[in-house]
Amino acid sequence: MNRNLWLLALAQGLFLTNNVTFIAINGLVGLALAPVAWMATLPVVGYVVGGALSTGLVARTQARFGRKVSFQLGLLVALVTAALGAWAVLDKSFWMLVSATVVAGYYSANAQLYRFAAVELCTVEYREKAVSLVLAGGLMGAVIGPNLAMRTKSLLAVDFAGAYVALVVVALLSLLTISFIRFAPLPPHNPAASPGRSIGSLLRQPVFFIALLTAALGYGVMNLLMAAVPLAMQTCGLPFSSTAWVLEWHVIGMFAPGFVTGSLIKRFGALPVMGVGVLLNLACIGVALTGQEPTQFLVALFMLGVGWNFLFTGSTTLSMQGYLPQEKNRAQALINFCVFAIMALTSFASGALVTTQGWGWLNIGSILPVLLMGAALLWLYLRQNAASRKLAA
Repeated sequence: MNRNLWLLALAQGLFLTNNVTFIAINGLVGLALAPVAWMATLPVVGYVVGGALSTGLVARTQARFGRKVSFQLGLLVALVTAALGAWAVLDKSFWMLVSATVVAGYYSANAQLYRFAAVELCTVEYREKAVSLVLAGGLMGAVIGPNLAMRTKSLLAVDFAGAYVALVVVALLSLLTISFIRFAPLPPHNPAASPGRSIGSLLRQPVFFIALLTAALGYGVMNLLMAAVPLAMQTCGLPFSSTAWVLEWHVIGMFAPGFVTGSLIKRFGALPVMGVGVLLNLACIGVALTGQEPTQFLVALFMLGVGWNFLFTGSTTLSMQGYLPQEKNRAQALINFCVFAIMALTSFASGALVTTQGWGWLNIGSILPVLLMGAALLWLYLRQNAASRKLAA
């Protein structure tokens, strides 16, 4: 645990401030500007589609320029697109807002690599704790994001335009933070060095495939329910202050466990911790189906956040068993592409389902991917135990 890691955790917190503010306002702004109601979450979809489309480009810039320059390029994009978002709201241009969020996805694709960069800033024996600590930095976004959205809602002539302007300031603070981090230098280019295995070879490894599957589905289920909350609570006649309160506790659930998740993984292993994450997802759905009062939204979303933390931290550390150092850019880009692709699908489905089928059916539909994650983790756990027994014999 060192200065560079703490600064990277701060950058993660500023990244999540951006994301939580986007979650809190993009669906509502989209609903106000969209030609039809089911298109309300297209600005949310645009953000994750932009992230998915950017993963290959980010992998190339990371390989060509290194961590720091690539992260700084992402933050410059964040700054410009936040300003465009404010302009779109003031101009009442729905498609300009969607376009801005698509381009902002490049920033998200960059910042999603903070957790992988963490392991390069410490020794091998601390990598689980390093990943966990940097993800815990998102706790800052849990507190600042919803309050930022609420306090800047009426800052300018049109609701929420001020929130996008505030995100310009957040991007500037992030640029300053990243500038103080000392990342490892790029290794010298060696044309004769092996590029490592292909994507197909990586996917044929059970440990890497299950890590990728759980990262994508865990994020997808969380996004499906979280993106729907502002619309579901507004449909129930609940005030925006209640929505901000629920989102704040949801993101606290996502990142507060980060201070201990790494230690739990080191002690019990990634698979058992991820299994608990699956059970928490099921508990979230159970609570959500009992009613639509603010307390039920809060408890369900808090458990969803903790479950996501266990699944995502676990899948990140598990994936590192499946690729070599020279394969990291390819492997990490593949994981993030799948995460963004599932998030894009669930962001669109979230708005369409909650406005047509309701909050209850949205939760029922999320049971299947949660059970799929549970089955995949159980299969890998039994496979690894059988292999251990065979070696012992």
